[in-house]
This record gives sequence, C-alpha cells and structure tokens, in this order.
Amino acid sequence: MGQPLTVGIVGCGAISAQYLTTIARLPQVRLVAVADLDPERARAAAEPYEGVEVLDVAELLTDPRIQVVINLTIPAAHAEIALRAIAAGKDVYCEKPLAATGEDARRVLEAAGQAGVRVGCAPDTVLGTGIQTARVAIDEGLIGRPIAATATMMTPGHERWHPDPDFYYVPGGGPLLDMGPYYISSLITMLGPVATVIGAASRTRAKRTIGSGPRQGEAIPVTVDTHVTGVLVHESGVLSTLVMSFDAVATRAPNIEVHGERGSLVVPDPNRFDGPVLLTRLGDQAARELPVSAGYAEAGRGVGLIDFLSEREPRAGGAMAFHVLDVMESLLASAHSGRSVDVESTCERPAAVAFGDPATRE
Repeated sequence: MGQPLTVGIVGCGAISAQYLTTIARLPQVRLVAVADLDPERARAAAEPYEGVEVLDVAELLTDPRIQVVINLTIPAAHAEIALRAIAAGKDVYCEKPLAATGEDARRVLEAAGQAGVRVGCAPDTVLGTGIQTARVAIDEGLIGRPIAATATMMTPGHERWHPDPDFYYVPGGGPLLDMGPYYISSLITMLGPVATVIGAASRTRAKRTIGSGPRQGEAIPVTVDTHVTGVLVHESGVLSTLVMSFDAVATRAPNIEVHGERGSLVVPDPNRFDGPVLLTRLGDQAARELPVSAGYAEAGRGVGLIDFLSEREPRAGGAMAFHVLDVMESLLASAHSGRSVDVESTCERPAAVAFGDPATRE
C-alpha cells in the first residue's frame, strides 16, 4: 500500500463524527485538518484525533498537504465550498446533495472537468453489504426480470430531534433532497439510471416547531414541499414508486422492495450500510434471508473515499450525484406542472463492490 490519501474536512456539524470515525479506521486515509465557521466546534471535532490541525476554511482549502476536501457544510454552501476547493486543485467529496440546485451542481462538475480533479458525493451507503448484496441477487437473476420497485421514507420531521433544523425546510432540503439521495442512489445502483418521472407533492403547514435543544419551542418557516411521491421510469423500463415525507407519523412499509417476474426482494434501509436482504421466490411459502455476498463490511460514512486511491471515477461519484439531483428536481417539476418530465442527464451504473473489509482495499 502506498502513501495514505490526505484529506481535510470543512464543516464539523453532527454528521462529521461519523466521517471522523470511518477515517480513523481506514489506514489508507489520513486526516490532516478540520475547519468550521465555529472554531470551537472544529476544535471539539479534532480533539480526539492526534495530529489533526484546526484551520480556518480558507487555509484548509488551499493547504498543499490536502489532496481531498470533504465538504460537510449545509446544502446551500455545498457548491461554494466545492468550487473554492476545485480552484485550489483539490479533489472534492461532498455530502448529499451535490448542490442545492442542479445549476450549481453542473457548475461544480464543469469546473472539476476543466481543473482535472475528481468529485465524489454521498451517499456511499450504497457501497455497503445491504444494497450490494441486493444488487448481486438481481444481477444473478434470483428474481427474474425486474419489473418494479417501491421506496418509502415517512417521518414526522427532523425538527423533533434536530436542534437546528432550519436547513431541512429551505431549498436544498425537504424530505426529497434530504433523504431521497439514499433511496434514488440505491435504486440506480440496483436498476440503472432514470429516464422519466411523474410526481405530486404537498406542504401541510407553513411553520415547524423545534422540539429539542436551546431553541426548543421556536417556530421556523417551511418553504419546500414536505410530502413528495412519484414514479421513476428507469431506462431499463422498471417502474419505481417513491414516497418521501416529513408529514407522516409512521409506516410499516419496507424501505425498499424490488419485484421481478420470479421473485421479490426486501432491501434494507439505504440510510445504513448493512441489513438483511430477504428473498421470496414464486411458490415460496416464506421469505429467506440471503447470505451477504458483496459490499464493504462494517462500513461507515466516508468509505467512498477509498475510490480516490485509484484513478477511476468514484462509485459514489459526481456523475451519479448529479443524475440523482436531476431526478429529484425533475420530480418536483413534474409535481408542480402536473406533467411527466424527461430526465435530461444519465449516468453509468456504478461498478459492483466485492465483499470485504474496506480497511484492506487499495
């Protein structure tokens, strides 16, 4: 194994702890520095990790020691930070979505292409054993020709637990742009890119009340749709039905199901890296759990950085993230127009991940 990949993190909010844990257990990756608009938060994030420096954002983005900038800022800042890192000659790995708008995401990819750097983007949960085992089952024909899929995420809203939930309810947020990337990336990984969408959406109330933390009881405005449903028509002809909601109390529907001519799969939560994959074949009396057959074992957020060790396009890459964002924006456009919308972009179905420990991959 060669020299470790050197990375820096911009944005030390709640999600950063998961990235820090993953990086600490990957010998192929070395964290150099962290930065945040709140220096105290950056210091708290760096403190448990020996040798990690705290820099201001401008210093980190131009630090010559850093090869990849991990962009964990709020969605509205994703494009700005990515563009500044790219201008400094850095590869970028961004939290989802790639940008708050497709226009901004396109600027990021065009800038990266001109600079000769790479762009990666969450979610990399699709590289775990759950989605990858399901993908293998589909590829090996265990359900026959795929016909349809369902993807369901229904909660009463993140303001109940998040102390600063404002960004969930402004452009770049909402249930579709916040949680949709996990589900749509998984559907594309299993079933290929999307060609056309048909959508509908609603917004149940204009304000939300923060339920925890120092701002508990404060009302915040809602400026995005909070319940979105639609049909994704994949290029393969498979029809995926998607429901993303911050308005419902609960659901008993599986996170994802994939149905074929000869069988059906229950796929685990795409917001996690693992979980059981259940197969029911035509004529079976009950479902059976498939053995784990693919994906990074015991993976965590940030495992997608492993692909930056090679020259290939990252599996959790910019083209995939742009297509996912395009699908989501097209779905909202369809919901507001009442017409089906063709998705202008496409992407390659990412390469499969062989089963194994990510800490041993090169």
